Amino acid sequence: MSNVKAPETPFSFAPYELSEGEEYMSPGQVAHFRRILQNWKSELMAEVDRTVHHMKDEAANFPDPNDRATQESEFSLELRTRDRERKLIKKIEEALENLERGEYGYCETCGVEIGLRRLEARPTATQCIDCKTLDEIRERQLG
Repeated sequence: MSNVKAPETPFSFAPYELSEGEEYMSPGQVAHFRRILQNWKSELMAEVDRTVHHMKDEAANFPDPNDRATQESEFSLELRTRDRERKLIKKIEEALENLERGEYGYCETCGVEIGLRRLEARPTATQCIDCKTLDEIRERQLG
């Protein structure tokens, strides 16, 4: 087994090692999820900065309409991606606020523990798997 630690990102981190008798959302777990959320937010913010620089550097007034259209299409796709990331950053900030209030990790619908592994898979989760599944079923039925 290697002692080399993977870089801390939301998708590459050491899973939390639960100690025997450790309570849910103990200080160690709170610190673990704070680190995951803060690193994820930092990565997204850095991506926003890279996009701004890229768009400034790549912006050109191509004489060929096809080249202009291609560039506009690429920029449009990038901006849609950044908009989704902006919404995700907002969810991350809400999760960090819930962490500070001691509400992180509990289902906003029924109040039960969301679970460490689910939170590691989706750090911004606000519902337990049962409530989320019911919501998705209702969504599909309503169209």
